[in-house]
Amino acid sequence: MHTYVRPLAAGPVNLRATKEDWDETLRLAASIRAGTVRASVMLRKLAGYPRQNPVARAWREIGRVERTLFMLDWLDDADLRRRTNANLNKGEARNALARAVFFNRLGELRDRTFENQRHRASGLNLIVSAIILWNTVYLDRAARHLRERGIDVPDTLLAHVAPLGWEHISLTGDYLWSELDKPRERFRPLRTTGSTARP
Repeated sequence: MHTYVRPLAAGPVNLRATKEDWDETLRLAASIRAGTVRASVMLRKLAGYPRQNPVARAWREIGRVERTLFMLDWLDDADLRRRTNANLNKGEARNALARAVFFNRLGELRDRTFENQRHRASGLNLIVSAIILWNTVYLDRAARHLRERGIDVPDTLLAHVAPLGWEHISLTGDYLWSELDKPRERFRPLRTTGSTARP
């Protein structure tokens, strides 16, 4: 086993670095936990020092210990590996959806100001969320449709279905502004085998 684990190891932990600044490390951890300061702000400050800060060095060594403990758990626990891979796959699927929506700019934020970048990123998140909501509504309708016809659709199966597909959505389609005055509670019929009955 050690033959496979050795490439993952980055070297021994410098315990002296953690002992020398233990009090400052605990003080910083308590401040973050109490909400006095945000972790992201402190990470930026510690990374901004011209020379390596002793507290930053201590945190880095503690992080190496935490990473090692997680890696050992991950290697030992098949269920944890499955959950981790499932979450990674969902994250990748969400990123793929965002890239598909953002196709015209090739997934790049080219705006010069942070405010414009934030507006564009917020708009992208809004559209991605709308697609996910739309897919969720249709997945729920499909599951109810099948259950009403006596087909077993276990919740444990639905837990593995992510509403992140977009192949059925025309991202470059026409916008029919003339239909804005029509009722918005319309759904297309579900595609069913041997029947086109609307659920």
